[in-house]
Amino acid sequence: MCALPVNSVTLDGEVVICGADGVSQFDRMSAVFGRRGSREAFLYAFDILELEGQDLRAERWEARRALLEGLLGAGAEGVRLCEHIEDADGAVVFRAACNMGLEGIVAKRSDSRYRSGRCRDWVKVKNIAHSAIERAMLIALSKRRRPG
Repeated sequence: MCALPVNSVTLDGEVVICGADGVSQFDRMSAVFGRRGSREAFLYAFDILELEGQDLRAERWEARRALLEGLLGAGAEGVRLCEHIEDADGAVVFRAACNMGLEGIVAKRSDSRYRSGRCRDWVKVKNIAHSAIERAMLIALSKRRRPG
């Protein structure tokens, strides 16, 4: 359970369990879903979409990020702010993420508005060596092989 100092907020994020090295552990997450949860699981917050009834999706990413940082700055149990690196060489950041064993990176235009789904302003670059990507590829292949 997480208590934030607001009445209403909608966050975009992902629930994860991380090891001591900070890398998400998907196999442990699947075990948790078989039970009634885990205190190890937390939400990595990527974005804020609504605050106190105000729709923020049309705001620039920079403005939404500042609001999110302010909201989570004091630290809230069960929610962590996803790291952001600005003005860096994307290829260097991606290689470092792969070397750390991360799933990948997301590059966002700082002046972009929030949109669900894929768009040219937000690009997800996946580490194809990551176990979650391998698992997704195996599932996709098995679905193709099934008779229709």
